[in-house]
Amino acid sequence: MLASLKTKFFDAFGHAFEVPDEVSPERYRSLRRIMTWLMVAVSVTPLLLLTGINHAQYMRTLAREMENPLYALVRKSQASLELFLGERASTVSLIAHAYNFDELTSGTTLTRVFMALKSEFKGFVDMGLVDDKGRQVAYVGPYELLNADYAKQPWLHEAQVKGRYISDVFLGLRGIPHMVIAVQRMEESGRTWTLRVTIDTAQLEELVASVGLMQDTDAFLCDAKGVLQTNSRFYGKTLEKLPLSLPPRSLETTVRHISDAEGTRLVAAYTTLAGTDLTLMAVKPATDLLRPWTSLRSELLIVLCGGIAVIVIVSHLLMKHLVGRLEASDERRVAAFAQMEHNQKLSSIGRLAAGVAHEVNNPLAVINEKAGLAQDLLSMDGDFPHKQKLIGLLQSIESTVERARSITHRLLGFSRRMEAHQQELSLGEIVEETIGFMERGAKNRGVSITTEGFGEAPRIVSDRGQLQQVFLNLMGNALDAVADGGAIAVRCAAADDGGVKVQVSDNGKGMSEEVRKHIFEPFYSTKKDKGTGLGMFITYGIVRRLGGDIDVESEEGRGTTFTITLPHMPPQSAGGDA
Repeated sequence: MLASLKTKFFDAFGHAFEVPDEVSPERYRSLRRIMTWLMVAVSVTPLLLLTGINHAQYMRTLAREMENPLYALVRKSQASLELFLGERASTVSLIAHAYNFDELTSGTTLTRVFMALKSEFKGFVDMGLVDDKGRQVAYVGPYELLNADYAKQPWLHEAQVKGRYISDVFLGLRGIPHMVIAVQRMEESGRTWTLRVTIDTAQLEELVASVGLMQDTDAFLCDAKGVLQTNSRFYGKTLEKLPLSLPPRSLETTVRHISDAEGTRLVAAYTTLAGTDLTLMAVKPATDLLRPWTSLRSELLIVLCGGIAVIVIVSHLLMKHLVGRLEASDERRVAAFAQMEHNQKLSSIGRLAAGVAHEVNNPLAVINEKAGLAQDLLSMDGDFPHKQKLIGLLQSIESTVERARSITHRLLGFSRRMEAHQQELSLGEIVEETIGFMERGAKNRGVSITTEGFGEAPRIVSDRGQLQQVFLNLMGNALDAVADGGAIAVRCAAADDGGVKVQVSDNGKGMSEEVRKHIFEPFYSTKKDKGTGLGMFITYGIVRRLGGDIDVESEEGRGTTFTITLPHMPPQSAGGDA
């Protein structure tokens, strides 16, 4: 099963990156697309990984830095509250062990001790002495609680078990929230009794608020059941149920993420006060903690998206340029192979033309010889009927043989152009010879071919055969472009650098701007199925190898003019097969 999945994965991967083998626009589009995506993936993947790692580290650091103030607040409040409760519990324990039951039952002694206690410590409300049956036998305070029965009160049982107990906040017999610190004493005689004091819960709220709560932060005390022991800013009053899930008890200050009843994320720092069942908790909305990250996140996203966009654009442009260069290189390679094949065909045609011309010249020479001998024989005989007619026929044979000789002569000239040969030459002769090849086709269509300026043009050193191919291509294209009865003009003039400038103009259909821009590209043809698209490409290459330049001016409906500029002397590397 695993091997099958692996095979399918690699097949799909290979299919996604498959490039057509044939040289076509689709091949280069596929290649450009694949290379662009690969470069983008290679560039963006490390960036995204680095961004993810940095984001995780930043969030951990940010959370730690944002949680530290809440942690410090709880630690500071914890120290204040534990000091407050510890001092008062120790003082009550000291009083319980400094006096015996009989001394404290005296109203004056208990009152004096309580007044001294209130003068030194804040937060005490009243003081009472409870016997071993739970009856309060002595009392100092603002309430009528003398002889009150506390036998069933939980704080009394806790004090009897633990010896000293700090209670939760409760209503009790007073009907108002308060806290009790109770200390049990056993005298040498075996008598047990409990000294209890009441702590005002407002004092606890002052201690919690004294640490300097921020506007969006809440701090409060709650018991193990989640009942508020002090007033809360956002979650209720004293002795109301806290609408939050209470975290597990912890003697160490702990920071946790919790949610309220509405699903709002909160950060809570909490700890259990030593010697009590009370939990001190500070709460802050998580959104406030993450506000610095939220403000920074948009900027980071803009930078990240901008960086990815730059990578994509640069990758696209770079791959477009590289694949374009590759496409142009492949086109040049294909064009070179095609040109070599074309040259081989032309070379074969040249050799064939030379052989045909040579073989035809022999019978033409025999015919010419026989016709001359017949004329000599007729001239030696006397007059006879139809003598002049026979002489005229023989002269017609000689003129036709001469015409055939000129044709074979041009064929031989065409065959000789296949081999590079630099020589001093006159462009007028080459142009006239080229026109001779096209003369019959032009006459059949009523197209006039005129020349101008070749008599005054300077002679140059160049390759006769290659120039003949250039003019043959240009005039052939001009003849194809003009309508029946059109005109082709070939003009020649001296160039500024000592060379010559030749213009081949026609009054044909002309070219559009788009065609003109691509006219010298290989395999670009406007003749559809009639052309190979290599004629002007080869012509451009020949002219450049001969050290010259070629330019074209054309307008649709108004004809075309090709301008060739040739130097007086070609470059040293000029020549070779056309």
